[in-house]
Amino acid sequence: MSRPDLPFDPTLEQILDLARWAPSGDNTQPWRFEILGPRRLIVHGHDTRNHCVYDLDGHPSQLSLGALLETMSIAASRFRLQLHASRHTEAPEQHPRFSIDLLPAPLLEADALADFIQTRSVQRRALSRRPLSPAERAALAGALPSGYQVYWLEGSARRQAAWLMFDNAGLRLTMPEAWQVHRNVIDWNARYSVARIPSQALGVDAATARLMQWIMQRWERVAFFNRWLAGTLAPRLQMDLLPGLACAAHFVLVAPRRAQRIDDFIDAGRAVQRFWLTATSLGLQMQPELTPLIFARYVRDGRIFSATAGMQERAAALSRRGAALLGAAAWDQAIFMGRIGAGPAARSRSLRLPLHQLLYDPPGSL
Repeated sequence: MSRPDLPFDPTLEQILDLARWAPSGDNTQPWRFEILGPRRLIVHGHDTRNHCVYDLDGHPSQLSLGALLETMSIAASRFRLQLHASRHTEAPEQHPRFSIDLLPAPLLEADALADFIQTRSVQRRALSRRPLSPAERAALAGALPSGYQVYWLEGSARRQAAWLMFDNAGLRLTMPEAWQVHRNVIDWNARYSVARIPSQALGVDAATARLMQWIMQRWERVAFFNRWLAGTLAPRLQMDLLPGLACAAHFVLVAPRRAQRIDDFIDAGRAVQRFWLTATSLGLQMQPELTPLIFARYVRDGRIFSATAGMQERAAALSRRGAALLGAAAWDQAIFMGRIGAGPAARSRSLRLPLHQLLYDPPGSL
């Protein structure tokens, strides 16, 4: 519990106020801050595996927690403070905890990526098809820690990736387990949202958004439109295929080895955030494309993710296409996928909960 006799140190407040802008799946912000002192705190994490089909074993949430730690480290560098994070190994994986100490480092230079923490966002609309320059590619590859690699999918591979995303969307838009997630995370008729995804950021036109809002109120409507009226066609065209073609490239970040433990995903999340902030610093926009990798893990591990007949087989076919596109070994070690290109920042985006709402409340507190 945060001690009431401890004032909120202004430096720590500024660090956490920046750190809260770290990316998280569906803007879940799976972290809370327990303040122990001016330079000490505990990060209480949580995942959504119990109600989100995409959060397989909490790994996507762990990526987000890694991104938070990296963002906190970058923000602390502005004050010549070096972050030391230690995970509480006794904590359950669904509720990981990290002790954070911010140590004086007088010779530490401010990380230039700090200037882009708040401007980094998801752009789901069309981007420039201009190929990335050699300098851009080198900067992005150089942002990754040793052992990580970036695979670029350009030209014909870009088209294959776009069709992979289109067909993958056909999977996730026709299963009730995913519908339950989508219904809860979209903030309809909103340009900004502090805790969900605003509908204007989805990348669909106004007419399609209104129809989606009405259809998604009940699964029976979703099933009827999908079966008789090609209900997934317009969303998949606007959110997956057309943006997938309108970009410089798709990319896949590959870890040194297959990520299996929580620390592997925390480290991967830190790498992803540096890559993403570097892209923002170059004037490039990004959109994550994680779901093909998530469904591929379900298939690889023999885990059933839907009660709907045929879903497992469709996911297996999509995973084989991903492996053929990237190479089986790289696909097995992939930790993040997305599309990238030059273009304006998104006009609609997810915001964040204010810092005071992200402070830790222990169980049973009032």
